[in-house]
Amino acid sequence: MTEVLFKNLKARAIGPATMGGRVSDIAMDPRNPGVFYVGLATGGLFKTGDNGASFDAIFDNESTLSIGAVALAPSDPDVLWVGTGEANDRNSSGWGNGVYRSIDGGSTWQNVGLKESRAIGRIIVHPTDPNVAYVAASGHLWADGGERGLFKTTDGGKTWKAVLQAAGASGARTGCSDVVFDPTNPEIVYAVLYARQRTPWSFTYGVAATEGEDVGGIFKSTNGGAAWKKLSGGLPTQTGRIGLSVAASKPSVVMAVLQSDEGGATDIGDIHSKRGGVFRSEDGGENWARMSDINPRPFYFSQIRVDPANDQRVYLLGYALLVSDDGGKNFREDLTEKIHPDCHALAFQTGSAPPPKPAKPEEKDKPPKPPVSQRLLLGTDGGVYQSYAAGKGWDHLANIPAGQFYRISLDDTQPYYRIAGGLQDNCNWVGPSGVQSKDGIRNSDWTNLGGGDGFYVVFDPTDRDTFYAESQEGFVHRMNIRTGELRQLRPEPAEGQQAYRFHWNSPLIPSKHKPGVLYLAGNRVFRLTDRAENYTVISPDLTRNDPAKTNATGSGAENFGVVYSLAESPVKPGLLWAGTDDGRLWVTENEGAKWTELTQNLPESLRGQWVVRIEPGHQDPKVAYVALSAYRNGDDHPMIVRTADGGATWGSVVGDGIPSYAPVEVIREDLTNPNLLYVGTHFGLFASFDQGAKWMRLGDVPAVRVDDLHIHPRTNDLVIATHGRSIGII
Repeated sequence: MTEVLFKNLKARAIGPATMGGRVSDIAMDPRNPGVFYVGLATGGLFKTGDNGASFDAIFDNESTLSIGAVALAPSDPDVLWVGTGEANDRNSSGWGNGVYRSIDGGSTWQNVGLKESRAIGRIIVHPTDPNVAYVAASGHLWADGGERGLFKTTDGGKTWKAVLQAAGASGARTGCSDVVFDPTNPEIVYAVLYARQRTPWSFTYGVAATEGEDVGGIFKSTNGGAAWKKLSGGLPTQTGRIGLSVAASKPSVVMAVLQSDEGGATDIGDIHSKRGGVFRSEDGGENWARMSDINPRPFYFSQIRVDPANDQRVYLLGYALLVSDDGGKNFREDLTEKIHPDCHALAFQTGSAPPPKPAKPEEKDKPPKPPVSQRLLLGTDGGVYQSYAAGKGWDHLANIPAGQFYRISLDDTQPYYRIAGGLQDNCNWVGPSGVQSKDGIRNSDWTNLGGGDGFYVVFDPTDRDTFYAESQEGFVHRMNIRTGELRQLRPEPAEGQQAYRFHWNSPLIPSKHKPGVLYLAGNRVFRLTDRAENYTVISPDLTRNDPAKTNATGSGAENFGVVYSLAESPVKPGLLWAGTDDGRLWVTENEGAKWTELTQNLPESLRGQWVVRIEPGHQDPKVAYVALSAYRNGDDHPMIVRTADGGATWGSVVGDGIPSYAPVEVIREDLTNPNLLYVGTHFGLFASFDQGAKWMRLGDVPAVRVDDLHIHPRTNDLVIATHGRSIGII
């Protein structure tokens, strides 16, 4: 098959869209509020021209689909700026390759620079000159250096100038996380410097990331970025991430949601901060008052918005959408009763606030209540919501296929097999690969299997209504969708024994040779039997068990020192392969009675790297493929090796064709042709017909992160699970 034929293959998108995916930014056309843009953390950019009734993907021809910021030029909204790379620094965040600009409403794009910025949290565009823009670049999440800080262009992106950066060695970990204009004077700019560093086992920020040097904070320029002053009156020191907003109705009012470790760090799960929280300035940032101690999960949220029609109406985005009507003193969350948690983006329709109501006779001596903007667009971990009543009621725009799948599995239901899988912050789901209706697969064809963040799902081999679904940290539950039975199951050590460790995404796989047997991996491997009611430990601790890393803290999701990849040979019973996140590779030929370490047999440059996927051969039990990853150590190169002798020797099969910047998440061998391989990377889907010597992009799948692949044995369908664009089938 030629490369042309490869590219002409069409992936059939089957959704689902009912659960949405993480939204990073929203921008509304000021000329036509029915036109707005939705930037997805890992799924690209979508545009609607009919108020959200339908959406078009308008960024799919570009080389990355991780979007951090979207901005329209107020003087010419056909000029659209996009910053690639999500700035909400979770362990599964995507990254980008700079700033893109369109002058035709998103029909065509040009990369205009800052290619090493990696993550962009905000772009603002001059109100009267569409060629002048500021970009808040956070920089590399997993490594030092790159383009960090606040950058300005005056020529539409042809040239850039760094106008605000941290000096010295601290600059290697310090970027700009937010920037805002004074809405009445674009020469006045407020910006934030924010230092952070992530490793596979930790997340640090502020002075902890800069060896004690306090370089972060809020800065103000009154001359278009030529000079800056650090604002301090009433603000704490030792700051982390900060979000800003200026009141359009009263520009002297500046609001900030601020993270600070002054006086001691705050637990990541506590929404109340010791010294941080919500701050308000009434004099353009010269003096600040702490209004509230609320600051939910700062590294992931840190977004605050002042209603453009009312400076007392303040929205704080977090697990819920919090709202204050007294300038930030008191917040409530009654507006988010029926929306998905985890709010990241909020846009207002300018001019949607109604005129003040006439005062009632008994209130004639009281000042009238200022109106508030009625039309809101809210971006969450579960997609986009729209309100026409200032948040008192919401419509979910469930028509963007933005599902962030981690893993999927298939059954053999006829005539249409089913697909089950887990998504980021959106539970586990099951749905059909096809339907007889001419309308195709709809959101209503999918069934929620429960969980928090969803990962692996296993079909029960004897009862089509029973599923075993896994959520974060190894929590497995058995669910029957007909009876509603739900039972939580997870191996727990006996009293006095050391606790088991489980990953954010712990492997849960069915045995190919023993129906009803499941294998679950933590720092050890477990065999689950009797509908997962009982378990047996079948391995020692397979990790390095480094207490400096296994007990790390940070953002609440650093579960390190565990088995991350687990696979059973489809041709030889008892043959199991296991790979850990701390770089160890193992095999057992007798279902765990004896394990042999193979780490030392890998190429030297790959030893110690994260083992992300193992694919045993489908014809020869001595054949296996291993995908490794080092992007969490600052190396984005693809890494895939193959053994033909049971792990004694290994050779690279990266070959030619996979971009050097595309880490691999999954590799699959064809069920009948051992020369045909499929690879899912952070930037798209690839296939090889010569066992990895040459790779080509497969079909019309865009440069989205592909987390899982499965080939159905009856239909030979290739089922593609993306982390940002739901599921496709070739």
